[in-house]
Amino acid sequence: MPRYLSLHTLACLTRQGADELTARLHRATSVKTHRVLVSLYDGKMLVEYEAPSREALEQWLVAEGFHCDWVIRAELESTGGALQPI
Repeated sequence: MPRYLSLHTLACLTRQGADELTARLHRATSVKTHRVLVSLYDGKMLVEYEAPSREALEQWLVAEGFHCDWVIRAELESTGGALQPI
């Protein structure tokens, strides 16, 4: 299944709020959340998902009320130095 990343701007989010948001992301059934990276200092959240399509992910984000700055599809990754197809 294709892998996607989204960036979200968070306003005045506490650690407890970030925990709740992360739990909500991981409960999703139409998309699969792999990782959630949060910077409370910068007010940003980066999320890695698997989804059937970009459109499906974007529709899910809207339905769940998650505003995002951008969504990209990741096609290559490096886990040991060299880029490999995902």
